[in-house]
Amino acid sequence: MRISRLVVKNFRSLELADVAINSNSTIVIGENNTGKTNLIYALRLCLDSGLSSSFRVLTKDDIHATVDQTRPFQVLVGVEFTEFEGKDNEEALLHGTQIDHDRARIFFRFRPRRLVREAISRGELGATAVELSDYGWELVGGGDPAKDLKTIEWNHENDDLGATSVNFQNLQAYLVVFLPALRDVESDLQQTRRSWLSRLIDIVDIGAAERDRIIDIVEKANSEIESSASIKSLAVAIDASLKEITGAAFALDVDLGLSSPSFQSIVRNLIILLSSSSVPKFEPRRNGLGLNNVLYIAMLVEHFRRRSRLGKSAGELLLIEEPEAHLHPQLQSTLFEALRALPFQSIVTSHSAQLAAKAPLSSVVTLTMRKGLPPMVAVPSASAAISEDDVRDLERYLDATKSNLLFARRVMLVEGAAELLLIPPLVKKVLGIDLEREGISVIAVHGVHFESFARLFGEDRLPKRCAIVTDGDLESGNIPVNPAEDVPVRPNLRALEGPFVRAFVGPTTFEREITMAGNLATLVMTATDLGAPKLKAALEKQIGVGPPTDDLKDLVLQTAKRFGKGRFAQVAARYSELAEEVPKYVREAVEWLAHI
Repeated sequence: MRISRLVVKNFRSLELADVAINSNSTIVIGENNTGKTNLIYALRLCLDSGLSSSFRVLTKDDIHATVDQTRPFQVLVGVEFTEFEGKDNEEALLHGTQIDHDRARIFFRFRPRRLVREAISRGELGATAVELSDYGWELVGGGDPAKDLKTIEWNHENDDLGATSVNFQNLQAYLVVFLPALRDVESDLQQTRRSWLSRLIDIVDIGAAERDRIIDIVEKANSEIESSASIKSLAVAIDASLKEITGAAFALDVDLGLSSPSFQSIVRNLIILLSSSSVPKFEPRRNGLGLNNVLYIAMLVEHFRRRSRLGKSAGELLLIEEPEAHLHPQLQSTLFEALRALPFQSIVTSHSAQLAAKAPLSSVVTLTMRKGLPPMVAVPSASAAISEDDVRDLERYLDATKSNLLFARRVMLVEGAAELLLIPPLVKKVLGIDLEREGISVIAVHGVHFESFARLFGEDRLPKRCAIVTDGDLESGNIPVNPAEDVPVRPNLRALEGPFVRAFVGPTTFEREITMAGNLATLVMTATDLGAPKLKAALEKQIGVGPPTDDLKDLVLQTAKRFGKGRFAQVAARYSELAEEVPKYVREAVEWLAHI
């Protein structure tokens, strides 16, 4: 069984979220305060039997800000399922909630109670007289598939929808485990009621003969300890002190040992022990937070596996906030790949570009802040504007650096390393704009294939501004092209433009365009450090004369090519404090992105 869709209406920061869940492992990304945690919490309201019912009685802070709470309203969380047919336990759980072939739904509603709704419909109670204390929650399933979850309003009755009540106790067969971002893993790993170790031991179901052997081992160990003269004398001393304090009426006998000789007591005292090549048998408290997180998840996964083997499970769902916490980037990738390979469904929220880069685009859910509007929740790959070829291209190119565009507030797409390295310091020095502080990420696509990247940005995908900053050298005719060479076909940039995408094209090549009178000092120091005396001499000769000639611009470009454009820009960035000009097309792109 797999969750295939999540719909949330009027819950906290989420006015309306309609999310297609396309894979077993989903990653939810977005900047702070966009509602990632709210999306997870909404899912728990609907499915987590371990969540106290008191949390389902919502408060005014749980209601979306645009809702007029002086009038009747509804908070709705709906979940659709698929891939359950032919599986007895899962079909039993979803009995009565099916709406189509291999499709079922359960939805949580927080709305005025039935008696209040009836009083309103009869005109006995004014709509504005309804208070939050008149509201209650209900959990129902099934209904008419023609009635979409998004269209269900507060006064649509379940009977009219064809929906029936869901037995909350039945949901216990569907295990939902939530791991919050700020979790005390070390404490959870101890042998307490919350420990997954104790639950694993319960599932193992150790037989009576084996239990007796374990008890016998502990009893013999206790006998050995008690025979020690020092331990025995200490026990006698403690026993005497206790009797002195309590008196004979309340006295207890004191012994020292490893554990009381009962199986439950022994199990309660079991702890996880770890070993490495340098340190054998150490406790998790000596371990790092990151690895303890992974250890905790590993125990949880093993519990899922064993629970499933018993044949009593109707499915498992793992919800994790920020699994990357305290983890090395490579271990982040390893963890996410492991989650993807499991037969259990998982949904994680993350700020990690490393995780976003490893996730298939179809499994990425984005939350984007919009000025004056609720956050936009989307699955970009599901947009009709993005083709299968686009998805394949994006998945190849969204490495750990380029995946920053999924997190950025605004994006500047550039061709290569030269622009990536040099534009931010030039803009900061000349225009006084710190791109990072403005939330503008500069992303190099290392080519001219802007189409797939640009199509990510739109009202139903990533509703944030994206500026394409590129060279116009191939169109300009100023740069000779060898007819024997293959030349990449440049995209039709104007066709990519829209409310969220705009192209800014330089007259020729970036290196030629930054060769301006106000930047000659920067370029002289660059030539000096690179060891390019001819270029240095030509640049120095131009200082104070006027705008650089085309020949000088060509010389800068050719030098950059010989030494490597990335290396040239890296050195030039060291001397950006000497720069005084920014190319016009770059300035216009920055001003559009920064709304200047």
